[in-house]
Amino acid sequence: MKTTTIIKSTLSGVAGALIVILVLFLYTQHKDNTSDNITLEDKQSEKVDKIPPIHKSKFSPQQSVDLTYAAEKSLDAVVHIKTKIISRTNSYDDFFGQFKEYFHQYPQRSNSYVAFGSGVIISSDGHIVTNNHVIDGADKITITFNDERETDAEIIGVDPSTDLALIKVEEKDLPFITFGNSDNVKVGEWVLAVGNPFDLNSTVTAGIVSAKARNINILGGQSAIESFIQTDAVVNRGNSGGALVNTTGDLVGINAAIASHTGVYEGYSFAIPVNIVRKVVNDLIEFGEVQRGYLGVQIQDINAEFANANNLENTNGIYVASVMKNSGAYEAGIKEGDVIIAVNETKTNSLSTLLGLIGQYNPGTIVMVNLERNGVILSKEVILKNKNGTLVAIRSSDVFFNELLGADLQQLSNEEKDDLNISTGLKVMEITNGILSRAGINEGFIITEINNSDVDTESELLSAINNTKRNIIRMKGIYPNGVIVSYEFML
Repeated sequence: MKTTTIIKSTLSGVAGALIVILVLFLYTQHKDNTSDNITLEDKQSEKVDKIPPIHKSKFSPQQSVDLTYAAEKSLDAVVHIKTKIISRTNSYDDFFGQFKEYFHQYPQRSNSYVAFGSGVIISSDGHIVTNNHVIDGADKITITFNDERETDAEIIGVDPSTDLALIKVEEKDLPFITFGNSDNVKVGEWVLAVGNPFDLNSTVTAGIVSAKARNINILGGQSAIESFIQTDAVVNRGNSGGALVNTTGDLVGINAAIASHTGVYEGYSFAIPVNIVRKVVNDLIEFGEVQRGYLGVQIQDINAEFANANNLENTNGIYVASVMKNSGAYEAGIKEGDVIIAVNETKTNSLSTLLGLIGQYNPGTIVMVNLERNGVILSKEVILKNKNGTLVAIRSSDVFFNELLGADLQQLSNEEKDDLNISTGLKVMEITNGILSRAGINEGFIITEINNSDVDTESELLSAINNTKRNIIRMKGIYPNGVIVSYEFML
């Protein structure tokens, strides 16, 4: 009995001890878990504190853009252009030269080619602007309006340096597109590309402005002006010469090119800014050719490598490599090594931007040029001059007399240069007494070079003649039939 009592007491004590141990164990675990939870919460709190606070945007999302008004306003003002080009092959032409008019018939073959494009009506009396490459070399131009009427057009003038051409139809009360302001166009802005590519009536595609002042090196030539508006609106080959309009239907550009490896649209297209278009059109109507103002400097873009090599602090602006004597820049005090940073308060961080800005002004215009010289910001007022170094407007019809040559001479139009595939030339209009008469040169001959110097203006002709050595004048030129001739005269 006593033994049983002892066993029960022992078991009770062991059970009590186990209960105490269990209670202590559970209490410890609970404490540890609580500690761990606090630590995790503290860590999460620390992470949250390191995340930047969320700020609500001050700008509300733009509502959906309605492009229907712009489409309705521009559709009837875009036309389809069909050009017929006749390629002539005349086996006797080079042989007989200028005497071919004495033969009633001579072998001739011709092949006809047809090209297509678009154009934009810019006046109610029938002026239409398009790309120069659309009508280049055309023997016949046919216009199809959006209502499917057809009529012929004539060329008023062309400007290959901007790839623009102005043609005209004999119509009245035509729908036309009003000019906008391409300087106000912003990257990200919605635009419509309107064209008539396949004679299927005018069509529209939409996109945004992807970039401005793009130079894609497609025009070639030192005088080319490339300052394109880049968009992602779908444009294909037949859309060349069509309209780029903003959401209010105003013209902001003329579609000119696409970026493509396949010949069809691959994502980007390019348009000539309307501010350049406006100037070219006005000049072609008033003067017959474009009046282009020049700063009179040789310039180049600045990249990091160039900046380091020339000790420039940054890559902003355009570097002045040289300044032409008697130019507007020279007279204003601009020097080699200066960096042009703005023109008329518009920043010039690329060559295309600067060319696009200056390309909008006529000779005689005063522009404010901001530049940096040795870390100092300067402002210069520059009077732009024409390619002859004067302020006088140049007309394609202007004729001048040269006493030494004994001839009235006239500058060639851009169209005449394109037809003969030459870049410079003075046409002999009338011959009196002089070295041309003694050499038997006929009227219509085009002087392209004297003493190894190109001649395109009166001043260039005089300069080339003044470089005569040993009293010998060497002259090169071309007849309207394409025959190239060289002459040498003793004075």
